[in-house]
Amino acid sequence: MLNDIKQDAQTRMAKSIDALKHTLTSIRTGRASPALLDRVTVNAYGNPNTPLNQVANVSNPDAHSLAITPFDKSMIKEIEKGLYNAELTPNTMGTTIRVNLPPPTEERRRELAKQVQQEGEGAKVAIRKIRESANKSVATLFKDKAITEDDKKRGEDDIQKLTDKSSKDIDAVVADKVKELMSV
Repeated sequence: MLNDIKQDAQTRMAKSIDALKHTLTSIRTGRASPALLDRVTVNAYGNPNTPLNQVANVSNPDAHSLAITPFDKSMIKEIEKGLYNAELTPNTMGTTIRVNLPPPTEERRRELAKQVQQEGEGAKVAIRKIRESANKSVATLFKDKAITEDDKKRGEDDIQKLTDKSSKDIDAVVADKVKELMSV
């Protein structure tokens, strides 16, 4: 019973960290990456929320631009609309769409670093909610006399250790991203 609660908490905490990492991939550093367009959606064949990578191939020919090659040439206009909606400026050249990404200014990098730290704080809040939920489950087991007081204390300590480890992992992910953002 206690092991199931700990295992569930650990799994959910790991998912929170993975979600943070995925969110941070869309925050742009000085180098263009196809992952920057993961959140761009287009209206494809009647489905308004089709991810761009399902209708086109995205590559980065150099450090400051992305090239988008649609699988179907009739999708070019829809891809352009999706890019405009994502506040990007596409340049269409025949069947290839190019998105130029200038390097961010010092001020913009500081704003992005702040945003990264806010995302990290949001992930820590999620971790603390998972800890609270797990501790409630342990308390319920104790109240129902399914475990002893010693087991309850041990379970809460283990859950706190998981929380501390997850918080350190989040701090490391955030620190790496901030370092990446601030390097010119």
